[in-house]
Amino acid sequence: MISEKKRKIFDAAAELFVEKGYGSASMRDLADKVGLEPSSLYSHIRSKDEILSNICTRAADYFVAGITTIYNSEDDALSKLEQVLHLHLEAAYSSFSSVVVFNDEWKHLQGEVLDDFLKKRKIYEQYLLKIIKQGIADKKIKKLNPKFILYTFLSSINWIYHWYKPNKKINKKALELEVKEMVLKGIGK
Repeated sequence: MISEKKRKIFDAAAELFVEKGYGSASMRDLADKVGLEPSSLYSHIRSKDEILSNICTRAADYFVAGITTIYNSEDDALSKLEQVLHLHLEAAYSSFSSVVVFNDEWKHLQGEVLDDFLKKRKIYEQYLLKIIKQGIADKKIKKLNPKFILYTFLSSINWIYHWYKPNKKINKKALELEVKEMVLKGIGK
């Protein structure tokens, strides 16, 4: 469990990384954003790498837990894909900056943290691919190349993080219905 102060620092860092990019954001920028002296910031956080690691790991854990639950449900493949869409939209609604950082800045991870991140991403994609293959086998999803469907599906929902902004006046339910209509109708039978 992390302290409230550390959580605020991570949240502010995610916003800063979205604004400036991980490479361009400095610890001084972060200290200014949270109202601390840079030296005081280091009493809470060891490094910018620690912050990125925490943001990406939390998001990866969220997505792996979500896809595992969805995969293990008794629902059909299209219902599972609808739940995956909802999982991504909920992430955008509740942790927009963290998910953008997870999606765009993970490439700055290093060492074991990067290895663990890539392992979790592979697990996520494997579960999603199994759902797609099951949908094809059950004739609920068009018989197309499953990996093509996988990467098209992921690309279609990853754009949401670049388009959706929490401060926009967007009806969440309407957005979800439109995304479902566009993405699921394209692959469903």
